[in-house]
Amino acid sequence: MEHFQNDDLEYVVDDYYYVNDFEHDDRFAEPELQRDAAEFDSDFEDDFESSKPKTDTSAVEARNGKDMQGIPWERLNFTRDKYRETRLRQYKNYQNLAGSREEIEKECLQVEKGKAFYDFRFNTRLVKSTIVHFQLRNLLWATSKHDVYLMQNYSVMHWSSMLHKGKEVLNVAKPIIPCLKRPGLLSQQLSRVQISTMAVKENLLVAGGFQGELICKYLNQTVVAFCTKLTPDDNAITNAVDVYCSPSGAKRVMAANNDAQIRIFDAETFASLNRFSFNWSVNNTSVSPDGKLLAVLGDSVECLLSDAQSGKVIGSLKGHLDYSFASAWHPDGHILATGNQDTTCRLWDIRNLSKSLAILKGRMGAIRALKFTSDGRFLAMSEPADFIHVFDTESGYVNCQEIDLFGEIAGISFSPDTESLFVGVADRTYGSLLEFNRRRYNQYVDSIM
Repeated sequence: MEHFQNDDLEYVVDDYYYVNDFEHDDRFAEPELQRDAAEFDSDFEDDFESSKPKTDTSAVEARNGKDMQGIPWERLNFTRDKYRETRLRQYKNYQNLAGSREEIEKECLQVEKGKAFYDFRFNTRLVKSTIVHFQLRNLLWATSKHDVYLMQNYSVMHWSSMLHKGKEVLNVAKPIIPCLKRPGLLSQQLSRVQISTMAVKENLLVAGGFQGELICKYLNQTVVAFCTKLTPDDNAITNAVDVYCSPSGAKRVMAANNDAQIRIFDAETFASLNRFSFNWSVNNTSVSPDGKLLAVLGDSVECLLSDAQSGKVIGSLKGHLDYSFASAWHPDGHILATGNQDTTCRLWDIRNLSKSLAILKGRMGAIRALKFTSDGRFLAMSEPADFIHVFDTESGYVNCQEIDLFGEIAGISFSPDTESLFVGVADRTYGSLLEFNRRRYNQYVDSIM
């Protein structure tokens, strides 16, 4: 993964918005610098109480013509359609490896857009996603259709979509002191951590840091259970973290770093269990539903399949043209999706790795995040900005819903019951959390149809 200095915690974006016609709000300007950590020591709930609800958008308001993000197009010198046309023409996708992409486009699956699987329900600016590294976009997780966790500056925030209220659950600007103490445990105090990636599963919040940190906190406890710096390397950013179950049912924590290593920890004791080394920086990892296979993606055009217990490489996935940063397993364990900076997602049947099953194309940028619904019916594919594509797997991924917005996308997450899709938008003015509800044809929901 690209290495750069981030001492001021700038929110580096994947492309360069440049629109001077927005009214005095620097709408698509470079995101603002991080405020001093001392500003985040106060209780966040005071901010929410004083926030103006008019900045939020409901499904009813959207049906009546309000932009779902609250962008006042009627006051601007151009229409939404005109600006979308300009964005598509001017967007510059980041690439590590230069080269023609024309041939790959011929191989991509021809999809039918315009479907509606998830309808807009609500947008709030009371919580605003933020991004530390422009290539890492796993900074939002839903643990239920009412509970969402996201990064906002130096805080991990919890948003209740039922109460429309946010709460800080972890402040990483302050000193972080782990509460678990036992001989041989490699824990240490941390401070001013710049969160680069996170995962929230099984009552456990796991966060990775820009300087190679790892933080583990149980959601039902106020203190941090375990935290450490995984490596002293200068280029040590933690690119991906995950919580999964081994074949025996034991819960594990996994961290992938820019030092080309994957580290495995016991999720109960946080004892170090294993370490796997590779030939390039590991940008993303994911474990198969049965806990046996490990997808390894990074600074290579190849993606690897490894044994999750030993780390031994058992297969190579060839076809991408640039570095990969996203992966997701279908719940049946047979299909693996990989996202790449060549603007495609490849689908692989692990029973036949000789060639990808299908290639899905983005509109304008790299594929930075991938998520399947828990029932396997839908695959969400996120670009760095503006577009999220939702594919119907039962149609052979041919039927697609395209969610069109403006802003950098910090993360996407389906709720475990598949009823909700959440999108974190990182922007100085229009940063927000978008909520979409699964369309059910036999019942009414308060969503924009």
